[in-house]
Amino acid sequence: MSTTPVYDPAQPNGGDSLVVDVNAQYAGLEYHYTYLVFCGFIVWLIIPGIGLLYGGLARRKSSLALLFQSLMVCGVVTFQWMFWGYSLAYSRTGNAFIGDLANFGLKNVMAAPSPGSAVIPEIVFCLYQMLFCACTVQLVIGGSFERGRIMPSLVFSFCWATIVYCPIANWTWNANGWLYNLPSLDFAGGGPVHIASGWSALAYAFVLGKRKHTGEPSHGKPHNTTLIFLGTVLIWFGWFGFNGGSALNGSIRAMLAAFNTNTAASFGVLGWTLVDYIRTRGKFSVVGACCGAIAGLVGITPAAGYVSVWIAALIGFLTAVVCASVQDLNKWLHIDEGMDVFKLHGVGGMCGSFFTGIFAQSWVSALDGSSQYPGGIDGNGVQVGKQFAEICAISSYSFVVSCILLYALKYIPGMHLRVSEEGEMMGLDIDQFFDEQIGDWSMFDHATTVHGIKGTGATSSAHSVQQSTEIPDTKEA
Repeated sequence: MSTTPVYDPAQPNGGDSLVVDVNAQYAGLEYHYTYLVFCGFIVWLIIPGIGLLYGGLARRKSSLALLFQSLMVCGVVTFQWMFWGYSLAYSRTGNAFIGDLANFGLKNVMAAPSPGSAVIPEIVFCLYQMLFCACTVQLVIGGSFERGRIMPSLVFSFCWATIVYCPIANWTWNANGWLYNLPSLDFAGGGPVHIASGWSALAYAFVLGKRKHTGEPSHGKPHNTTLIFLGTVLIWFGWFGFNGGSALNGSIRAMLAAFNTNTAASFGVLGWTLVDYIRTRGKFSVVGACCGAIAGLVGITPAAGYVSVWIAALIGFLTAVVCASVQDLNKWLHIDEGMDVFKLHGVGGMCGSFFTGIFAQSWVSALDGSSQYPGGIDGNGVQVGKQFAEICAISSYSFVVSCILLYALKYIPGMHLRVSEEGEMMGLDIDQFFDEQIGDWSMFDHATTVHGIKGTGATSSAHSVQQSTEIPDTKEA
């Protein structure tokens, strides 16, 4: 059996590659980091998947902005993570609430055993966790859809990753973090990813205010179900890496987590579709099925490495039923969070964390050969209270700090968060881009011909563009 590498503080980068073979310490253990880097590669697919999902859920005239921001957020978060994000979340010398700058600029992040797992080189761990951060920030941006300006949203992305995501990741997954030592159980991100993004997206929608509704039939309707389906497929596939890799090794526990991921998503589809079927008296919805899959994925995220397959099915089903049953949540809260980030990720993440406290089983976590984490089902009822502590702390921190950050940005000259009323009526794609729109220009040209409107693209008047973009939007909806 290969000897597990040991971190040496005297060589925080894992050794001088010009003097020693830094790979030698992982001899016989290469399958662990090969598996994890593959998981990281497929997690990346979640980022454009969210862009496609959001682009399909939005109206046609504002769809391009959401595709664009999926790539831009990836770029901004990569810079933030390399600059100081990784260090603030995972430095070994940080405190219970936030890391220090020991790894500023990825200093010494290379071949040493990672802080998450001794069998994973730190550079692989850093890449994997960076993609988690990027996915989370992309979810938060959904709170601004159809009326948020792009440049302020990118500034917000950098700041949010720094003062919201990194501290919460430190609490939850850093060995010094207070939630880690409580311990709360969060296998793959129910708190840092889903609860935090859900409450922060709600804060974004709250600060921006409601969209203008001028009575157009397309308001609040998805413009392209195909994009929604494709985005969901990519997210589902990427989630195998998201949950399956969070064991940070290639153990049986990691394999079970991957199985649980598919199980919960599948039963989530069944749960949401059942609610839709009852509500509509025998009708179905592709968008509802996609939402159910995502709700199931969200619910199993914190529990994937703690529960057996049938409990994973139960968690996926129940989470989807709960999320589908609060369809009118935005009306109840009087907030226009039209992408349902809070309903799917906030509510779903809280359900998943709560269910983890109830259903965590010691024999499941022990499949990695070293961990034992019992929940209420194993007689450790206090774990449910610890999960509530995580839910309350992350919910309140992410919502309040996000509001403060957004209001601060709102009043910085030149950094107003919302497009003008005219820009909102035209759509973000005409207001924020030049000579581009989602889909085929022929639809635009057809509308201009039918209505006798002169001019195309960004040169059209606001009224003309509104007419030409709304007509295809209504047909596709």
